[in-house]
Amino acid sequence: MKRYYFFFLIIASVFFNSCYKKVANSRVFFGGQIINPSSNYLILYKNNITIDCLLLDSNNSFKRSFNYLEPGIYKIEHIPEYQTVLLEPGDSIWARVNSLDFKKSITFSGKGASKNNFLIDMEIKLENESDFLSSKYSFESDLFSLIIDSLVTEKINQWRNMDSINDLTAFAQKVTMASYVYPYGTLRERYALLRGTNWALLKNRKYFKYRQFFNFEETDLAFFDPYIDYVLNFLNEKSLDSSNYYFQNKQKTEFNIKRLQILENEIFGRELKNNIARAIAYDEILNFDNHSEHDNFLQYYFAVNSNTTFLAEVLSLHNDIKKMEKGSVLPEINIQNSKLETVSSNIIFNRKPTVIYFWSQSQMNHYRKTLRILEMLKKEKPEYRYVGISIQPLNKMALQVNEILKQNIEDQFAIINFENASKKWIITLLNKSIVIDSNGKIANGFANFFDANFFDEL
Repeated sequence: MKRYYFFFLIIASVFFNSCYKKVANSRVFFGGQIINPSSNYLILYKNNITIDCLLLDSNNSFKRSFNYLEPGIYKIEHIPEYQTVLLEPGDSIWARVNSLDFKKSITFSGKGASKNNFLIDMEIKLENESDFLSSKYSFESDLFSLIIDSLVTEKINQWRNMDSINDLTAFAQKVTMASYVYPYGTLRERYALLRGTNWALLKNRKYFKYRQFFNFEETDLAFFDPYIDYVLNFLNEKSLDSSNYYFQNKQKTEFNIKRLQILENEIFGRELKNNIARAIAYDEILNFDNHSEHDNFLQYYFAVNSNTTFLAEVLSLHNDIKKMEKGSVLPEINIQNSKLETVSSNIIFNRKPTVIYFWSQSQMNHYRKTLRILEMLKKEKPEYRYVGISIQPLNKMALQVNEILKQNIEDQFAIINFENASKKWIITLLNKSIVIDSNGKIANGFANFFDANFFDEL
């Protein structure tokens, strides 16, 4: 235990005193190659703001030199996947990825590659541990803490080995350490959340001792997923009474309002607070069952959030959801037909009730599961037309795959501009389905194609 907390004292020192090394070369080169691309571009983001759109050439490669990029945590998005990338002045990084297995295939080379390969490695290792740790939630808190301590120690040693052979800036040290420290903090919070914290005061104080080493005023990590996940789970645990069950309460508007109240009182970094409030707002607004209570929730959100851009996003989402209510006309978007022509989405409707389902060319296992459900629906509900929409533009290979899978090509379409379409149709998961009645009006704008009750709702 001493070794574990000594490490937290070290990391706390780095977190509070992070500074950037001055580098002679402030240019940043970022390039790479995408095997089996799902679109002809990728987007570089920072703090949810688009920095650049990088087009793929004839070899499915991209490259861009920046005279200066602010040191920070960036994201590259190649729909429907994204990956965190740590970029600093002087970096010259080449990425290689196969979109069919995005997370596990991505590798970096060049100056600045080691820190990014470490982030990928930690993410995969933590994901592989999830089943093991989920089976330990039944253990007493002391034993569960010992298991977490041992895993943290293992990652400390891996980090030290990586750090010893790389000239990392203090900022890069901070982010790479945070990539495993905060996920283990998240696991501790989730253990308390799922088990309940109706413990004796001494036991409670001992278990949550790790919290004193975590910083709730972060700017550098305000958009770093592992850190955001930790803060959200911290708020979840603080918002739930020990006598209540998390899964029964997390869908309630009053629970999300309480999370905002605790956020306001216990999280002090303004940029972090705004980003967390935005995440809570999305959780609430995308819970379509609570739509009648969203106006009440938004009053609390207005009081906590000070970012006008985030406010506009949340209000826009709220208004877009209203347009998807039962009885409304499905908003029009441009889609691609099987002849690879751009057409209006309105051509889908032909006076027959219609089920729209979605699929991704980079997630074929999900698509095969979708088709198994589809075959059952076609037999039991033949009066419906079933329209498949790829979230990436179609190509000859995608059409050939559908022919092999014996799908009617005339009922296959594709989204051309995912950002626009996902906003208008509120596409957040591939499981989403939209049901249209025979008059072309929305019967259910938020159906789940994989839900056990979906069949009965038609």
